[in-house]
Amino acid sequence: MSALSRTLAPLALFLMISATGPVHAETFNDMSIDRLRASVTNEHPSAYYILSSKLFDTGQRDEAVFWFYAGQLRYRTHLVCNPDLPADADPALFGALSEVIGAEINAYAFGDLAMLEETIDKVIAWDNDTPNKFTNVRDCADAYHAILQGLKELKTYVIENAEEVRAQRAANGLENR
Repeated sequence: MSALSRTLAPLALFLMISATGPVHAETFNDMSIDRLRASVTNEHPSAYYILSSKLFDTGQRDEAVFWFYAGQLRYRTHLVCNPDLPADADPALFGALSEVIGAEINAYAFGDLAMLEETIDKVIAWDNDTPNKFTNVRDCADAYHAILQGLKELKTYVIENAEEVRAQRAANGLENR
């Protein structure tokens, strides 16, 4: 496990306790990759981020990108559909996970824009085919569709600005694959 996962585990646990009350006997950080994969759609959206981080740390980076973006979609949906959540609970956890895990995942993902575009398509198809068992999107369909549209707009941006993205990465010393 990377230093990243070890650093975020206590924060995620603390914020989950604050946000949801009693915690499962086994935290997401303690679960195996296979167990997380099997149960992620039933769990709090932070589970997607932990799964993504674990996959990334074990070299399964393309799959990590998928679960990160699936997690972003599901977590953003959860936040928009529950606007009265305490700012120091789920919104804070989302920000921390997106910043820390997202920085590493995005640095990798934006190195292969064709793979990123394909992954976004896969995430959208997966989300369409996979019931969200944590957040009832029927109760906030307009907000959900706005979040989904944002993901589609990211894909459009990547396609339309691919050369600029690659040039900026190169200027920042990042590899383009």
